[in-house]
Order: sequence, then C-alpha cells, then structure tokens
Amino acid sequence: MERRSVLKNIGGLLLAPAMTLPAIAADRRSVLRIAHLTDVHLKNKFDAPKRFERCLHHVQKQSPKVELILNGGDIVFDMNKENLSIIDEQWKLMKGIMASECSIPVNYCLGNHDIWWNENDKGQALYGKIYSMDQLQLSRPYYSMQKNGWKIIILDSVHLDVDGTWYIGKLGEEQFNWLEQELKSAGSTTPVLILSHIPILTATNLIEDNIVNKWTMYGGDMHTDTSKIIKLFYQHPNVKLCLSGHIHLREKLVYNNVTYICDGAVSGAWWEGNRRETAPGYGLIDLYSDGSFEERYINY
Repeated sequence: MERRSVLKNIGGLLLAPAMTLPAIAADRRSVLRIAHLTDVHLKNKFDAPKRFERCLHHVQKQSPKVELILNGGDIVFDMNKENLSIIDEQWKLMKGIMASECSIPVNYCLGNHDIWWNENDKGQALYGKIYSMDQLQLSRPYYSMQKNGWKIIILDSVHLDVDGTWYIGKLGEEQFNWLEQELKSAGSTTPVLILSHIPILTATNLIEDNIVNKWTMYGGDMHTDTSKIIKLFYQHPNVKLCLSGHIHLREKLVYNNVTYICDGAVSGAWWEGNRRETAPGYGLIDLYSDGSFEERYINY
C-alpha cells in the first residue's frame, strides 16, 4: 500500500467515533482495605521482633491506607505444651510490639499454636484457649462484625481430636449452628468474608514431597467438615471470600464462586527463610460495595 493511502486509512481510524467501553457499575466503590497477617509465630529469636516490626511498618505505608488488620492466628511462636513462663514472655513481646508499632485496628482468630494443652497443667484455669482469649480480650473464640457493608466472620477452626493428643480442623455442632444463623441474618445481599486459621478448602498438600501414587490429607491440615461447610455456602451465594493461613504457603483456589485464599505466613518458614516457594508476606485485600474484591500477596 502506498504511504498516502496508509496515512489516509490511519486518519480515518483516528476520526472514527470512540468505542464505548463496558460501563462500570455505579455502586462499585472501594469500601474497605484489609491486610491479612497470619502465622507470625513471634519469639525473641531469628531477629523475629525487628522483622515483624518491618512488616507492620510496610502495611502502614500502603496507599490507599489499610483500615483493618485481620490476624489469622499462630500469633506467638508456640504455646503447645510449653511452660507458662515462656508463654508469658512471647505474649509480652507481641503486645509490646503491637502497642508501639501498629496504629491500625486488629481482629484476631486463634491458631493451633495459640492453644495451651500441656497435660501436666491440665487442671489450671488458663488451660486450652482461655489464656490467649484473655490476652486478646475475646469473650469467645468465634465472632462476627459488620464493616462498611460487608459481614466479616471469624471462625475457631482448631480443636483437640477425640483422643486429646493433637488437633484437627473443624467447627463442631455448636459453632456450625452459629455460623448457619450468622449467614441467615446477613440476608442475601450483604457480602461475606470468612476468616479461619486452618483452611476450609486447600490443595496445598498435593505438592508435598515423596508422594508415590497416593496423597494423604491430615485432619490438622484442612477442615474435616469441609463438605458440610461448602454445602452451607451453596445456600448463601453472598459468601465471597474465605481467608486462612496455617500452611505457610500462598494459594488461591476458587470453588463454586467462593474464593479460598491461603496467605502464606508473616514468618515464612518460621523465621528461617521461605516456606517452599512462598516468601514471608501478607495479604492485601480491597473490598467493594458490590460484593467484589481485589487481592494480592505482598512480600514485605
């Protein structure tokens, strides 16, 4: 084609009426920015206190600003079968850092390392989840709140197995009935975000090493009542997002229009580098008025 002809055609394109882009819903506006910090495992080792402070500073420098932190559990390094003096030190360290280095409101759920089940001290009043609940001023380990048009539900996903020797992921009948009522009370138009420590649904165990023609899923790695919970979600399409931690791996899985996100760990591999391919980090989630959301994983 001759140069004049080419220019003529280009000119025609430039003068053509502008394409009409798909309209953005008028009611889609950002209503809440959340940082999901999970599996901090704070202790006075591996320079963890200073590194955790850097994480908090990183969160607070985000623009637009983060308005709420959801802490997904495993707040301190480990309470399982420890003595109270070590537990007291870990919580004193955590509370001191949060008081001096964090200005954003925080809501917590409990992880498996936030439970004290030392058999030698079973008779003490602080046994089980009571100690951590007292530290966090929680009247019970599961609760909900309304925030800027969204309902946020925090679950208690960690329970001792029937033999009392280790933990499994589940809700139990009482908490499941409570969750059912919470979803009913939300109605059909209020979008719902759910936070648990142990994932309700995950595929992360499928990448474990040394698998030979067989995969094993342990009850402590994913909810054992997954099917029951998913059936409940199916009755409530306004359940949009489920956040979890525990696995220390970054994962995003969508099933039946519900997005399940495991947001790695602030501590990475317990403050000793990456956990497999996942670097230490946190989730950054923007919630919108129409029930949609945007999210990403931040390597701080």
